[in-house]
Amino acid sequence: MPDDETTEPHAPHGLLPEGGTVRAITRWGTPVMHRPQAPVTTYDEALRSLAADMVATMYAADGVGLAACQVGEDVAMFVFDCPDDEGVRTVGVVCNPVLTLPEGKDRRLDDDDEGCLSFPGSFEPCPRPDFARVDGFGLDGEPVTFEGSGLLARCLQHETDHTLGTVFGDRLSAKSRKRLGKKHDASADDFPQSWPAGTD
Repeated sequence: MPDDETTEPHAPHGLLPEGGTVRAITRWGTPVMHRPQAPVTTYDEALRSLAADMVATMYAADGVGLAACQVGEDVAMFVFDCPDDEGVRTVGVVCNPVLTLPEGKDRRLDDDDEGCLSFPGSFEPCPRPDFARVDGFGLDGEPVTFEGSGLLARCLQHETDHTLGTVFGDRLSAKSRKRLGKKHDASADDFPQSWPAGTD
């Protein structure tokens, strides 16, 4: 769970679904991670159950976002619980996300470190715009919009990328990817293939 569990999150489209089961996180190299995900066309209890599993898995892994492909499901959906640059947590579920980024003079890059739960234990700077907006649909098929700065902007971009079959390593230079791989390999023993399922 987030560090400050007493702080009510900003939930413009409702709180995250609860009661899910923690699953093992799918790793880079698995085909589902590297192709565009199937759009959501049916908003039913199965979709809500998947989202609840994703939320449980995200929290178990101490993540701020998780896409369906990261639990092995070919579904264009992600969940998140992430702070912006003012520390305000926003939570949500987005199906079929469409990303909008600043252009021209409004576009400023943030070169902070980025990591991925599907390539655990490693971080590398990854330049991304410092503000992002995502439009999509919630679990009942209603339109949703989320936007923000700082880590939230990075999260919205990172998770939308996952629904398009892009991992953040694809956005790095060859030298940065090599460093990322070395960090990942050095910490591999801390993240068995079943992680975070079966952990406390």
